[in-house]
Amino acid sequence: MSEDLTFEQLKKVRVYLKKMIEVGGSDLHIKANAVVRARIQGKIMQFSGGILTPEDALTFAKELLRGRYGEFVEKRELDIVYPFDENNRFRVNIFFQMDGVSAVFRVIPVRIPQFAELQLPEVLRTFTQKERGLVLVTGVTGSGKSTTLATLINEINLTQKKHIITIEDPIEFVHKDRGCIINQRSVGQDTLSFGTALRAALREDPDIILVGEMRDKETINLALHAADTGHLVFSTLHTIDAKETINRIIAQFPTEEQNRVRISLAGVLQGVISQRLVKTKEGGRRAGMEILVRTPTIEKLIMENRDYEIKDAIENGKEHYKSQSFDQSILDLYNEGIITKEEAFSNATSPSDLELKMSGLSSGKAAHASTSGNTQSMQEEDVFELK
Repeated sequence: MSEDLTFEQLKKVRVYLKKMIEVGGSDLHIKANAVVRARIQGKIMQFSGGILTPEDALTFAKELLRGRYGEFVEKRELDIVYPFDENNRFRVNIFFQMDGVSAVFRVIPVRIPQFAELQLPEVLRTFTQKERGLVLVTGVTGSGKSTTLATLINEINLTQKKHIITIEDPIEFVHKDRGCIINQRSVGQDTLSFGTALRAALREDPDIILVGEMRDKETINLALHAADTGHLVFSTLHTIDAKETINRIIAQFPTEEQNRVRISLAGVLQGVISQRLVKTKEGGRRAGMEILVRTPTIEKLIMENRDYEIKDAIENGKEHYKSQSFDQSILDLYNEGIITKEEAFSNATSPSDLELKMSGLSSGKAAHASTSGNTQSMQEEDVFELK
């Protein structure tokens, strides 16, 4: 099929990708019957250009996927990694929608950030030093989970001598062996599924296993088993805080199994890092983080189904255990002069609670801040001109 393609559509998309890299964007959106758009500093902006016809979008899919196009037609969606050049790679999800083909390109930094570069709380380093257990990094899509996980794995690679197996869909950050042996497996290419790879991993002498996402009951069961049998397991979930993370895991199982899973989770959970990206005064973005640290109190609350008390336990452990709620993290960023009051309130889990901790801030300002940010109409959409 590739002999019949001119790759003109892919060349056009590469122009947009190059420009997005230059301006520091994070995601490029290609859609049939629409103009090209990009996410820059967290905001969707229109890149100038004509409408992409359904025919051109289909041709683009053939040019991008080549030999995997048949798989795409069969599955109707596909995840791949697209190497743009030696310094830039993209995670791509391409899929069919009502108007034809769409694709989203997410920037994957080739260089893995150092621990200090991300200005991560020091308590996260202690998670990399555990011998066994489960560490979860959670947040919505685009909140930086993959970057945080890659940095934690890199920290282990630089400071320890371990065998690390990663199971990802697809592989994003590429780790080179430093102090550790690192085997990275891509679901669909190197293994059939997360479950298949996890079962095999237990026979491959790992010290640490990274599971790209705990998507289903089988994967969760295997991850809990691996953590309980002397391995350190890292994984992610699309949840907003520690309480929801615990509830989501347990809710995957039938009622009659939930007590067993709750006891198992309480016994292996070492930490939960829940993060959201907030805008800094300088125009960049920083991760605000809720951090649950394993303590006897946390273990007891999970076992006794007292999840509603977890946030208070996290906040009460800030001084001694270095845990923190998301609002405590936001307050620290504000007090350090990194974010504005408006940004703090618009991202707070509980603006009213945050207000009580900020002297001299009226509830009127808080209400204004929490409702601002979405006033621009589609008719006033920002357009980014390609030069």
